[in-house]
Amino acid sequence: MFTHEGPTLRELAVQAFSSTMRGYDLLAPKFDLTPYRTPDRVLEAVADAVRPLGPFDRGLDVCCGTGAGVGVLRRLCRERVTGVDFSAGMLGVARAAYAGHTGGPAADWVRADALALPFRGAFDLALSFGAFGHFLPDERPGLFGQVYEALRPGGQFVFPVAAPPAVGSRAYWSLLGFDVAMRARNALWRPPFVMYYRTFPLAGVVDDLVRTGFAVRLLPLEEFGRRPDGSPRARLVVAARG
Repeated sequence: MFTHEGPTLRELAVQAFSSTMRGYDLLAPKFDLTPYRTPDRVLEAVADAVRPLGPFDRGLDVCCGTGAGVGVLRRLCRERVTGVDFSAGMLGVARAAYAGHTGGPAADWVRADALALPFRGAFDLALSFGAFGHFLPDERPGLFGQVYEALRPGGQFVFPVAAPPAVGSRAYWSLLGFDVAMRARNALWRPPFVMYYRTFPLAGVVDDLVRTGFAVRLLPLEEFGRRPDGSPRARLVVAARG
């Protein structure tokens, strides 16, 4: 839910009719006061699931935003961590939030497009939270290819994926309605603001990762329970570079 301290309706409207980058520059100062920030519960569950996969020396948060994933990496990596994002506003908030933080490796902040990462063979671990809706399906192979190149051989790319809501549920109609509205907005208004909730199906994602060269496995995040059919409500995708 939005709070009184979060962005106003007018501010959200201005963001929605901006480009994706400009929209996040505008939202950055209040982003952590919105429901869009990855919940601490998800961050903790991913950290707990990834820790046994280590050890890790250097970590990369892809599309780091205000740095929630960097906080996870600082608990998992021994040497240095890096957050990369294309929004100068989001990076500014992240940099300020971690200034002077002790108790973990230092953090670097790099402004770059995730489809053109300036890294080659630099990291043992890459992760990402809540960013994949900003990439259209035909951009996924390019994104995964950039992360693959940024990892060292044997490096791992990890991210959580929630099970889709049941057809006909309130969540199902809410996400469908959002995506339909966003498609209408982008058909009628320029520049586009790319953000969709239903363009990242697990089967297609795994296929794209495998075609990129990753070896993929799925780990249940048991903290979020299971659906009536016994399948996990959330999984951790672990994609290892060969």
